[in-house]
Amino acid sequence: MKLVKYLKDKILFIVLQTVICNFLFFVLKVYHVNNYAITLTVLAVILANIFWLIFDYTFRFLYYKKLLNNLAGMEEKYLIAGLLEEAHFTDAEILNEVIKETTKAMNDEIASYKITQDEYREYIETWIHEIKTPLSCIDIICKNNRNDVTRKIAEETQKVDNYIEQALFYARSTNVVADYSIKKLILADVVKNTVKKNSKQLIACHTQVYFDLNDFTVYADEKWLDFIIGQIVANSIKYKKENPELSFFGAEDEDSVILSIKDNGIGIPESDQAKVFEKGFTGKNGRSFAKSTGIGLYLCRILCEKMYLGLKIQSTVGEGTTLQIIFPKDRQLFMQ
Repeated sequence: MKLVKYLKDKILFIVLQTVICNFLFFVLKVYHVNNYAITLTVLAVILANIFWLIFDYTFRFLYYKKLLNNLAGMEEKYLIAGLLEEAHFTDAEILNEVIKETTKAMNDEIASYKITQDEYREYIETWIHEIKTPLSCIDIICKNNRNDVTRKIAEETQKVDNYIEQALFYARSTNVVADYSIKKLILADVVKNTVKKNSKQLIACHTQVYFDLNDFTVYADEKWLDFIIGQIVANSIKYKKENPELSFFGAEDEDSVILSIKDNGIGIPESDQAKVFEKGFTGKNGRSFAKSTGIGLYLCRILCEKMYLGLKIQSTVGEGTTLQIIFPKDRQLFMQ
């Protein structure tokens, strides 16, 4: 609370007190009161008003300063109602009551929203698990009746399964900690298992796959890492050129193990590269070459952050894209 603003709010009070002092001066003058007594009386009234303004301003200034300092020091500012102190002047009492009532209403609304959100997420997760059953049946039927048509059906079924997996991770993205288990993994095993899961699509588009992973071990959640690599593989298929290639390279430095996944696809424009991990961002490629939701790489970023993994991208238009997953060697990070 600034003094100038406070005095502006009190301008009517100051004007009235000035009028009263002038009126008192003239009344005492009319009754021929001694000039010395008149001066002392008017001065006493002025000093009393000044003292009251100073006291009132100081009292309010200290109260609101403490309130604002408490608010500034809070991360969850909507909980400020719990730090409100008892006020001893009317407008602060009214303010406190308004804050408490609005906070309670907001918390009730948030609780209702969370319940609705949890119910919706549970429904989505249940639906996803249920839909996997007929997809598995379709896959079995295709395997038992091999021909060109069933092979194409199997390829499209794999795409559907990938999108369903993406939807499941998206539904859980606000509460992924509940499904979190870091353990020691052989990087080559995880990569090859993921490639095997996507083999139908890779074979269908005649993609040449290369591995150079050695025997690196990393610390991550196996299911999450499989999903991340799967999304990158799916993007390499989606944005491929003729004679597509996909390479997996392992390397290490003093602090980390680095998995590089490189394709020779259409590449990403430099102007889009800083935004590819943002939620819903599709960029020029997503609009021009394939239908894109802008969710896959966003989920990859979220999951990598939860596992304390780095995620970088390098790309040149017309030459291809390289994504790097960086695994810190300090396993203590995962124990926090």
